[in-house]
Amino acid sequence: MYPTWRVVVGVAAVAATVEIGLIHLGLTYGSSGEERRRRLPGDDLIPDAGVQTDHAITIDAPPSAVWPWLVQMGWGRGAWYTARWVDRLLFPANGPSAERIVPELQDISVGRFIPDGKPETETGLYVVALQPERALVLRSNSHLPMSWRERAMVDWTWTFVLTPVDGGRTRYHFRSRWVTAPWWLTLGSWLGIVPADFVMARDHLRGVKERAERLALAA
Repeated sequence: MYPTWRVVVGVAAVAATVEIGLIHLGLTYGSSGEERRRRLPGDDLIPDAGVQTDHAITIDAPPSAVWPWLVQMGWGRGAWYTARWVDRLLFPANGPSAERIVPELQDISVGRFIPDGKPETETGLYVVALQPERALVLRSNSHLPMSWRERAMVDWTWTFVLTPVDGGRTRYHFRSRWVTAPWWLTLGSWLGIVPADFVMARDHLRGVKERAERLALAA
C-alpha cells in the first residue's frame, strides 16, 4: 500500500492537471492563435489587462441573423443564452434565455446600462462601443459583491465581434479582458473565474449559434 503522502501527492497532481486544462480552455476555447492576437474594439479601454480570454465559433448564418440576439442580452432581458441548468444553478432568480427576438429590446445605444444581476446588487455593464452587425463592447466595474467594493476592484470588458465569412456565415468572436486588485482577487480570478469562463462562454456561443441559425433558416 502506498504511504498516505503519496496518495495525497497523486490526488494533488491530478487536480492541478485538471485545473491547468480548464484554465487553458477558459482562455482559448474555440479561438485560433491569430484571433487571440488580433486587436479588437475595446482593447484600449483596459490596456494592461491581467487576463484576456478569447472564444469563437462559426455560425451558419449571416451577421444580420446574429446581431439581434446580442443587443437584447442582459439580466431581465434576453439573458446570456447559456444552458438552462447553468441559469438555474448560478442565476436562479433570472428567467430562461430568450428564444425569440424581442423588438422592444433591440434599441440600444452607447451609454445604456445592461443589468447582470438583481436590481439591488447594482451589477451590470455599460455599452461603450457599438458598430451595428459588427461589434458590441460592454464594460463593468461592478461585478463584485457590494461588501467587497471598498477593498477590491475589477475593471472588465466584454467584446462581441461578428465577421462575415464565406458562404454567408459568421465568425463570432467573444473576448473578455479584466484587471483586478488586490492579489487575492487576482488569484481567485485565475483559479475560479477563468475555468468557469470555459463553461459559460462555450454555452453562450452554442446558444447564440443555435438561435441565429434557426432565425436564418426561418427567414
